[in-house]
Amino acid sequence: MANAPLPFRLDGTPKTPHMELRGDSGTLTIAGCSIPEKADRVFQPLHEAIERYAAPAAKTVVRIALTYFNSSSAKCLLDVLKRFEDLHAAGATKVTLEWVHGPDDWT
Repeated sequence: MANAPLPFRLDGTPKTPHMELRGDSGTLTIAGCSIPEKADRVFQPLHEAIERYAAPAAKTVVRIALTYFNSSSAKCLLDVLKRFEDLHAAGATKVTLEWVHGPDDWT
């Protein structure tokens, strides 16, 4: 998988999120539930895809729509967000984060 071209897509399961990175539209979507025992293994292909992401779009939208995630997934998400923060700071792309939540998530 290390040399797989963009777009990158990994379909979700009941325990792992759907992840899709599209260079043509400048979007990353992570959605569903993320409760794997070894989140680093689940997120590794996404990290590899991000390394190949050349930020062809002037703007990149990172959309996270998780219904639930565990602590190991939180660490992996933080790593993803840090990588896009680096791209933003370097001027490679303007990154916007969309965090989707349910109406009761704030209570």
